[in-house]
Amino acid sequence: MNGLTGLIRRRVGLGLLALGVMLLGTFAYFQLPVAALPTVDFPTIQITAKLSGASAETMATSVATPLERALSSVPQVASMNSTSAAGKTQIALQFDLSRDIDSAAQDVQAAINTAIPNLPKTMTSAPTFREVNPAEATVLSLALTSPTRTLPELNRYADNYLAQQLSQIPGVGQVDFHGEQKPAVRIQIDPDALAARELTLEDIRRVINVSTQAPPKGRLDGEWRSVTLDTTDQLLTPQQYRDQVIAYRNGVPIKLGDLGKVIEGAEDVQQAAGIDGQPTIIVDIHKQPGFNVLETIATIKAKLPAMTASLPRDVQVQVIGDRTQTIEASVDDVQFTLVLSIVLVVIVIFLFLQNATATLIPTLTIPLSLVGTFIVMYGLDYSLDNLSLMGLAIAVGFVVDDAIVVMENIVRHLEMGKSRLQAAADGLREVAFTIISMTISLIAVFLPLLLMGGIVGRLMREFAVTVSVAILVSCLVSLTITPMLCAWLLKHEAGTPAGPFVRGCEYVLTSLQRGYGRTLDWVLGHQRLTLAVAMATFVATAVLYLQIPKGFFPQQDTGLIQGVAEAAADISPRAMRDKVAQLVDIVSQDPAVAKAYFWIGPSPTISQGRVIVNLKPFSERSESAQQVIARLQQPLERVPGIRLFLSPIQDIQLGGRVSKTQYQYTLQDPDSAQLSHWSTILLAKLKTLPQVQHVTSDQQSSAPQATLVIDRATAARLGVTVQAIDDVLYDAFGQRQIATMFTQLDQNHVILELDPRWQLSLESLRHLYVRADNGRLVPLNLVASVRQELAPIIINHQGAFPAITLSFDLAPGQALSDAVDAIQRAALEVGMPDSLIGSFQGTAQAFQESLKSQPWLILAAILTVYIVLGVLYESAIHPLTIISTLPSAGFGALLALLAARLDLSVLGMIGIILLIGIVKKNAIMIVDFTLDAQKQGLSAHEAVREACLLRLRPILMTSLAALLGAIPLAFGHGAGSELRQPLGIAIVGGLAFSQLLTLYTTPVTYLWFERRRRAQPASHTPSQIRPVPAPGDVTLDLQAPMTRR
Repeated sequence: MNGLTGLIRRRVGLGLLALGVMLLGTFAYFQLPVAALPTVDFPTIQITAKLSGASAETMATSVATPLERALSSVPQVASMNSTSAAGKTQIALQFDLSRDIDSAAQDVQAAINTAIPNLPKTMTSAPTFREVNPAEATVLSLALTSPTRTLPELNRYADNYLAQQLSQIPGVGQVDFHGEQKPAVRIQIDPDALAARELTLEDIRRVINVSTQAPPKGRLDGEWRSVTLDTTDQLLTPQQYRDQVIAYRNGVPIKLGDLGKVIEGAEDVQQAAGIDGQPTIIVDIHKQPGFNVLETIATIKAKLPAMTASLPRDVQVQVIGDRTQTIEASVDDVQFTLVLSIVLVVIVIFLFLQNATATLIPTLTIPLSLVGTFIVMYGLDYSLDNLSLMGLAIAVGFVVDDAIVVMENIVRHLEMGKSRLQAAADGLREVAFTIISMTISLIAVFLPLLLMGGIVGRLMREFAVTVSVAILVSCLVSLTITPMLCAWLLKHEAGTPAGPFVRGCEYVLTSLQRGYGRTLDWVLGHQRLTLAVAMATFVATAVLYLQIPKGFFPQQDTGLIQGVAEAAADISPRAMRDKVAQLVDIVSQDPAVAKAYFWIGPSPTISQGRVIVNLKPFSERSESAQQVIARLQQPLERVPGIRLFLSPIQDIQLGGRVSKTQYQYTLQDPDSAQLSHWSTILLAKLKTLPQVQHVTSDQQSSAPQATLVIDRATAARLGVTVQAIDDVLYDAFGQRQIATMFTQLDQNHVILELDPRWQLSLESLRHLYVRADNGRLVPLNLVASVRQELAPIIINHQGAFPAITLSFDLAPGQALSDAVDAIQRAALEVGMPDSLIGSFQGTAQAFQESLKSQPWLILAAILTVYIVLGVLYESAIHPLTIISTLPSAGFGALLALLAARLDLSVLGMIGIILLIGIVKKNAIMIVDFTLDAQKQGLSAHEAVREACLLRLRPILMTSLAALLGAIPLAFGHGAGSELRQPLGIAIVGGLAFSQLLTLYTTPVTYLWFERRRRAQPASHTPSQIRPVPAPGDVTLDLQAPMTRR
């Protein structure tokens, strides 16, 4: 340690080094991105395949199944979910967290290429895919409205102008549209006019298909100049389509306009969005990982006026959702908590040290440790979020410990009459190894957390690294800056009269020490009873752990609520828009709601819509998001024929499938009929459970379907092919894309269909004709009859097997563990067949995985600490004495969580793991002094009693510092406080209870192990009981030199 002692004289160098760390750390702080939680990339790829006009069953069998078979060969796929609806299949592939998304995308593209030959030939485009991150929520939402413009016009402005400029702003990721009305030309045919001219829809499709093209034409290269060739081969306006000749009858041209209407419209007329009673186009903006979301959104808002200036004056763009408001409020609140923790810790230090200069020296460790941590966070691409700042707030409570140990030992040497430089060098030399040992043993607690896998491991890794780095930096500061400051600032003021404040503090502390000495003597005389209490605490901790309700992450109030509106499966698009608008109008009238809007499509079916509710800031409302939802339930139920499922939007969103409520339980079975039967039975059973509410299913199998039964014999006799029948239906009702118009800014489709008034009933089928092989027209009803039946409008697969997901919310006062256990019991009670597999998905699945790892995580932390202490002490016995203090901390933490009516969530468990590192330091202080005293000739009984009395003050000081550092987390209220409270309450409860108990159980446990080691009976003779020192006899040094055996 001579190198460390040599640094004491280099006050200029160390001072400049500290200044450099402060400057660099401050710079790093302002460069760190701000986020709600650490960035966790879920490697997820979403594949989309479209076949307009196809039924859900057709999409599932002819599109989803071939794709799933090909994609099943892609390695490291954690889950594969597909949803097939009319005209569309979406497949979500979620990979292992360790999978590189770019290489995964290459494998997915290869799998899609393999599947393409097996897909329907009528697909106009190949399946597409994109990389998505389910955990990345929308950070800013815009709405485009206009009193005069059509929605396709608004969509053109949003797509070609707004989205293009937004995508160029640093930090902007994906830009999505809702209620999208992409411009298109719609050809709407009158079937009677068509039949009167002996034409079919297929005739129109073939003519239009060859009449509008955009192939390359080439160029002419002459001797002196070159000429590019082009033709007017594209039809670009509705009028040009109307003038297009389809056929000649008796020498008279029949134009498209003679057969129906050609209009400018939307490609998908079933999509819709609305806000404040107006139709709108909604633009959702997502952030890119690694960017400061606050700066990104501020830049967007600053540039938005310039962007909108290029739009027509009657087009309004308004911000309808801003996630940064709650993120900023949450981060500001936790930063205030951090500052408050620092203030409370400094007050504790001052009350114990009773000297401003002495208080300043360990206090400087706090800012240096924090800014040093910011440097490392910047280097590791971490962010300023709730978890990292929460870790720093907790670290404030014990980063000062090492500095106090060093300073107090230097004070002891000053009181021996040594010079300041010599006292600093000798004091540092004696405790340097102890400081390093305590730091290593404290960081060892976080090793299991650092190595933990899964989503919880990814989320908490930043927290663990942040706290570990703060501890490590505080160790370095204590070994360098602290002794240097002591050598140049501390003075030995022997004989200086103490003021009234110092005398008062000293009197309180001495009285406390006297009382502790008396109770300690009684405990040492009743060691068996004390050991019994310690054993009972261990048993009670185990029982309490098994009994306490358990959860995943606490329910947050982010100021945002999402809703899924579900109506009857056969509802029309117009009726669905009207009903969802009624729901949004009711929601908007709530006093806690700032803004509410909705969209319909491109979700799987028209019978489902999405509602987003922005609540007012926390300062303007007294109700939580859950209370607002409860208040809205009754008025929302008054809207007939539709139901709205509301749930608070969480920062942590897991799972690749969107559900109506927060938690999911999925059933799988190769037999679709059996799956449907048993899912209905289980759904009814779950609705009777008191632990859950709002139980619903994603199965929608009651939609009316008209099946045309082909009379194959008649069709063959008349020369009508099945392909011709399918084509005429596809042309009439399938929203068939028959051509594409290529422009400078976009590519718009041409849609062929019957006039909308001919799409209202099955009667229209009687007006359709099919061309036979001989060229004659055959009425469709001559070769096919209609059979009306019910059919699914959504078909879900999981892992390539048919699946139905039952979703649910927790009933008030119920924990996730209670709900999971109740659902598993219900699944057993209904007696489902072995072929039917049930499993939790999303958040509930992550909860199960974390629950299984919790005991192993605690055991790994304890085992790691034991190994480190065993190596440091060169003993297998003494670490057991130190570890024996841990059950009391666990019991106090669990009891505090129960008293606060909180679940044992992931953050509560992290608090218990932190307690392992905090509480053991108290036992280390007692054991260290006891070993040193025994080495000087005292008996084990005398040594441990002396250690307890002389270590009482530093134990109280370090414990109170950690406890008060956690109090702002435990009792704070504001944005994001739901995440912080379990951690703070667990630490406060654990420290308070363990402090009361371990001051007595630690010496008794030490003596018990010492007797076993030496195989000699305990001695309780009065001669061994030394009196409690009088106030004037108590030494002011709080840390005597520590040595290791």
